[in-house]
Amino acid sequence: MYRPMATLEFVKMHGCGNDYIYVVADRMRPADPAALARRVSDRRFGVGGDGLIMLTPSRRADIAMEMYNADGSRGEMCGNGIRCLARLAWERRLVAKNPLAIETDAGVKHVALKLDPSGRVLEATVDMGEPILEGREIPAAADGPIIDYPLQAADRTEKITAVSMGNPHCVIFVADDAVFKLSDHDFAELGGKFEKHPFFPRRVNTEFVLPLTRDRLRMRVFERGSGETLACGTGACAAVVAAALTGRAARRATVELRGGNLAIEWREGGEHNNHVFMTGEAVEVFRGEIEVDAGELVASAG
Repeated sequence: MYRPMATLEFVKMHGCGNDYIYVVADRMRPADPAALARRVSDRRFGVGGDGLIMLTPSRRADIAMEMYNADGSRGEMCGNGIRCLARLAWERRLVAKNPLAIETDAGVKHVALKLDPSGRVLEATVDMGEPILEGREIPAAADGPIIDYPLQAADRTEKITAVSMGNPHCVIFVADDAVFKLSDHDFAELGGKFEKHPFFPRRVNTEFVLPLTRDRLRMRVFERGSGETLACGTGACAAVVAAALTGRAARRATVELRGGNLAIEWREGGEHNNHVFMTGEAVEVFRGEIEVDAGELVASAG
């Protein structure tokens, strides 16, 4: 039986190896983006990525970011993803402002692009806003700040510090590099114990952090809905906030991730007091198109 087909253009981009498939959905959009996210994220049978991010119209900001993890679950915010989305919008001339405002499920975020003389994007700085430290608002099953809190997960108890950067994070400081030597399988088992822990009712992203100096941290991350990723922008922000709260690092630090480095600053005093700023790369990998049933696309809301 004949089925009318259509093509959907995409761009694959990454920030420090945290890679997503980007779709400009200003006119047409997937009818079921969660299903499409699962399909295209598959690294053997799809394009391959940590999820799907769509650029959509916004009535509150210049554009909007709609994000889906590799398992199809909706994500509130992605620090690496929003830098790439800002580059895509700028280079497609969908926005003419710099900085630009991007609506996310975690609120409107502002992204400043650093350009070379030709107008090409070199890197981006995101105002991630203020960290959320109140337990119930993260959300977690405890009142007040959760700092070096003993949490039992399966056969181990870890001291955790919980931070929300618009999405929930569980930061665990380690004393040596053993966690960085774990196989992918063993790390996935470890991360999964925290991701679905009942202490976090909406699941959680988990960062294992080794303080190297007062201004340098090493991090390995397990993201809810995607598993281990090479980087996590919101996680890097949460790690610096947690390190500053516990006296392990300064409020400005470089976070070393498996995919590259991010510069994080948790400002104190002056303009944007208490806001966290993140600076890093936004890299285009390739462009392409996938074939979909015509019925899988619908008109975007204006």
